[in-house]
Amino acid sequence: MTFLDSNMFHSTTAIFLSDLHLQEERPRTTNRFIDFLRNEGSQTQRLYLLGDLFDFWAGDDELEAPYNRAIALEIRQVSDSGVKIFWVPGNRDFLVGSVFAHATGIVILPDPSVITLGGRSIAISHGDIQCTNDLEYMKFRAKVQQPQWKEKFLALQLSQRKAIIDSTRREIQENHRNKTADITDVNIDEVIKVFKNTGTHVFIHGHTHRPARHILNQGGSSYIRYVLPDWDYDVDFQRGGWISIDKRGVLWRLDHNGQEILDQTP
Repeated sequence: MTFLDSNMFHSTTAIFLSDLHLQEERPRTTNRFIDFLRNEGSQTQRLYLLGDLFDFWAGDDELEAPYNRAIALEIRQVSDSGVKIFWVPGNRDFLVGSVFAHATGIVILPDPSVITLGGRSIAISHGDIQCTNDLEYMKFRAKVQQPQWKEKFLALQLSQRKAIIDSTRREIQENHRNKTADITDVNIDEVIKVFKNTGTHVFIHGHTHRPARHILNQGGSSYIRYVLPDWDYDVDFQRGGWISIDKRGVLWRLDHNGQEILDQTP
């Protein structure tokens, strides 16, 4: 049974997705996202985009490109239909700003944030903040998140920014290949901090491209961490999917075809 065919689809309160890494060179992934927005994304009350929607974003003047403008228009049509769309910046598109937000009708949230849906308090994040085992990346992140660095970088010509991003991305990808899984995954102590600091028992994030539902028993309490999948429909073994929550507060994991992944619990 696909989620689209399920009666529960019509009571969907919110949908979460991340790590689409949209780019013009991946047309099938792009078309799947557009199809998602026009169907599932338009029939929920809230849509949470938890970072790395784009493979990279060099600044809001990226909206001048026809491809990016088309994506922004699709998002705008969903927000104009009454769906509230929220954005948590990712490590690839943290330079999304007020111009993009105005063009699309999204609301940019801090990372992490706490939301309440279906009677549940839920912590949401892109997920890279919790990858503290990757000391090299955390050092890089601390630098580029500084307001002074952003201001200086955005003052450069768009072509310069794109060249710097492309070079940095290749270097990061090469370094990533040489890192073990425990380095590039979240640090469990940081996950526990999220639960403690937010007072929540549910945490949803992306970034690691390791979709799963993890149950953590700590201090006599049970906590659930959901990891969102990345999207790639331009390969033979397609990847994608999202998480939804219904009005009762029940969370559902859906695969790249919109089919239920049967591990959900209330």
